[in-house]
Amino acid sequence: MTFTYKRVITFFLRGLLFVVPIALTIYVIILILNFLDGIIPIPVPGFGILIMLGFITFVGYLASLFITKPLFDLFERWVFKIPLVNILYTSIKDLMSAFVGDKKKFNTPVIVKLSEGMSRMGFITQDDLSVLEETELVAIYFPHSYNFSGNLYLVPKQNVRILKNVSSSDVMKFIVSGGVSNLSKVD
Repeated sequence: MTFTYKRVITFFLRGLLFVVPIALTIYVIILILNFLDGIIPIPVPGFGILIMLGFITFVGYLASLFITKPLFDLFERWVFKIPLVNILYTSIKDLMSAFVGDKKKFNTPVIVKLSEGMSRMGFITQDDLSVLEETELVAIYFPHSYNFSGNLYLVPKQNVRILKNVSSSDVMKFIVSGGVSNLSKVD
């Protein structure tokens, strides 16, 4: 076999497909770990992260105790009274609870019919919009591909079909990857 420049380029591109995702993943993980470790400046690498994880776990433990829970509720009521801080705090808390709280929001993947022959995948975030006097609408979040943002649409319920045979995490990966990731059927 002769090595032509086209074959060398093909080998190079195949190498890129293997090396770049691994290298970027490792690089991003290292950046995140260095950032988190640098929040608590201790000269022992990794010790800042361990202290933070311990502190967060301890606060979670305190927040779940019946004795200290009223203090956390009082703190939140106080934060809700501060005008700009209220908006920022509640938005961040709602977003965090959508992923890790008791009321996870991105657990119902759907396909929404936008027009004849065109649909989009997303997640139901609110299925009762009666407070808006819109009983026939549901709130659907559509994540953007290759980005950590998205759009929220209120769509008629009859245009929404819940996906029951795939996991929410697979649908999120599928959307964020621009449809490149594979979907696997949940049994």
